[in-house]
Amino acid sequence: MTILLSVIIGLLFATGAYMMLRRSFVKLIIGLGLLGHGANLLIITAAGVFSDITGARGTPPLIRIGDKYLEPGSADPLPPALILTAIVISFAIVSFTIVLVKRTYQEAGTDDLDQMRTTDTAAGDPAGALGPSGARRITGFGGPGVPGGAGGGEAGGGAS
Repeated sequence: MTILLSVIIGLLFATGAYMMLRRSFVKLIIGLGLLGHGANLLIITAAGVFSDITGARGTPPLIRIGDKYLEPGSADPLPPALILTAIVISFAIVSFTIVLVKRTYQEAGTDDLDQMRTTDTAAGDPAGALGPSGARRITGFGGPGVPGGAGGGEAGGGAS
């Protein structure tokens, strides 16, 4: 059983990495999900939930009345707690990525990274929000030494 789970984990990680290296943001989201599932299976497998070749599991980690310790062969309660936490974090990351991709698609009109690079040019910037190097200028945060701030002008302060 452990060998089968190891192969499945390897396939999930390989497929997730492959999908994340594609140009489409939708494939990136699918790859993130596959990596999350692979990590969860890795934790379960490494914790030894399936202890022998027959797939027998440990007993529930409950201490009976009058006993001071867990019985030998009890399952460790920490890996399921870690997996529940990992599931929540993975869901949050994938949800945030979906919202970010939706907003990017609305702005750029595509989910292909090569086509998005062509929209990041200074020629297509009539408002002048991009600096001479093509980097976006940050203005309006105030303070001396901050471009566009109260110190006026460049990053060395207002006085020269």
